[in-house]
Amino acid sequence: MSFAYFLRRAARYWGDRTAVIHHDRHLSFRQLDERSTRLANALLGLGLAKGDRVAVQSRNCTELVEIECALYKAGLVKAALNPRFTAHEAADVVENCTPRVLIAGPGYTAYTRASAGFASIETFISIMGDAPGYASYETLIERASPYAPDYRPQADDLAVLHFSSGSTGRIKAAMQTYGNRLASLRKIVLGMDRPARPGDRLALIGPVTHASGMLMQPYLFNGATLVLFDIFEPARFIADISRLSITHAFMVPAMINMLLGESALDHADLRSLKMLGYGAAPMAPARIEEAWARIGPVLSQGYGASESTSGVTRLSIADHADALANRPARLASCGRPLGETEVCVVDEQGREVSGETIGEIVIRGDDVFRGYWGAPELTAEALVDGWLRTGDLARVDEEGFIYLVDRRKDMIISGGFNVYPTEVEATLYRHPDVLEACVIGVPDDKWGEAVKAVVVLKPGREATAEALAAHCRTQLADYKLPRSVAFVAGLPKNASGKIARKLVREQYWQGTARRVN
Repeated sequence: MSFAYFLRRAARYWGDRTAVIHHDRHLSFRQLDERSTRLANALLGLGLAKGDRVAVQSRNCTELVEIECALYKAGLVKAALNPRFTAHEAADVVENCTPRVLIAGPGYTAYTRASAGFASIETFISIMGDAPGYASYETLIERASPYAPDYRPQADDLAVLHFSSGSTGRIKAAMQTYGNRLASLRKIVLGMDRPARPGDRLALIGPVTHASGMLMQPYLFNGATLVLFDIFEPARFIADISRLSITHAFMVPAMINMLLGESALDHADLRSLKMLGYGAAPMAPARIEEAWARIGPVLSQGYGASESTSGVTRLSIADHADALANRPARLASCGRPLGETEVCVVDEQGREVSGETIGEIVIRGDDVFRGYWGAPELTAEALVDGWLRTGDLARVDEEGFIYLVDRRKDMIISGGFNVYPTEVEATLYRHPDVLEACVIGVPDDKWGEAVKAVVVLKPGREATAEALAAHCRTQLADYKLPRSVAFVAGLPKNASGKIARKLVREQYWQGTARRVN
């Protein structure tokens, strides 16, 4: 069984039904199957072979769904660049994974082989419109063979490089195999709170090149329609739920917070909505209660990571209902292990903990990634004796519900995006006025956590918060930028002379129930 087979079957079952909607463009299951097959052949016709990387950078569009399906059919590896990456970050990714082809959407066709880090690219392809030095996406599809490539995937074949900022400040790539992706599909399809059916519609609001894109194949497998959004506009989305008959949606908590801030929510027609999933950051219990009351009994939470390919625990709709009626404290949980994945909370000796004892979440299963591309040392730290060490600290109650408490590492999750302090600090240190910098996450009602920089200036210098933010903006994606800057005379140090980040962070989290927000 393969993704190619699943799509071919879907084209036979639901050929003229709509598979993907983006604005006024509708793509049927038959068109998606045919066009992705032609694209797969076009890429192979460029001389690419199994395991070669294809870089992709675009905002959400129907072509991104075609590209993923085509890469599965051809045995090629998707190396998706976040559409919010700066040129510096994009170059870091491309130089790291050396793709041979770049497929770019509008606004991302300025790169050439002369661009820093892009020397490995042999062919540049433009999704829409002409661009100098870029081949036409549509022309390649029109000229390619309509017959399926002769590729039979193996479980260990590399399928996706999923990029995120590393704890060292460098972008790292999680290697997800074909087997990982199939395990994720099984888990999502079998574990749906309210299973998707032909005619249902899934709203995908975040970049489908990243986390929200993990839902594309499972929902297509069930015959549902993917509805892609470019940006999230709360008031408009509330109206679109009724206008487009949205049945399923996935959001980060910051988006739900924005919905709750809209007065239109109280008189909106949300009858079509069956399930609203949220994750990528915990959500305050008070906001969960409000969302349940104002949006409806449709909330389902998931916890996971790119290293686990998808969610590994779930707090289901039924769990939410039970918590609200009988156990309010359980709203702080990220749920129980989902599907075939083993999830444990263990102490430093690897023994399972329970009750109020805090341990680290570890994961084992077919969905656990192969390791980090080109980083064996990082891989050895993450994969120990067959288990993925997440670095997330938690406790477990008597019924197996897991409660996140803190992170072993210092990663910040702001609006569902991962931000590593050392990457932001490295940028701040490049400013001529900065002597020392410590970047932390602080509680934020809208984003869960906000990025804050605590800075010591060099003697006699007078840099402003606005100047430091402008400096960072040239080198970092906007979600990584410090939302606030505090200037201090000095930063606390530990015995070895290193900045004591925990002490800096502590003052901003006093009085909170948990240290991830």
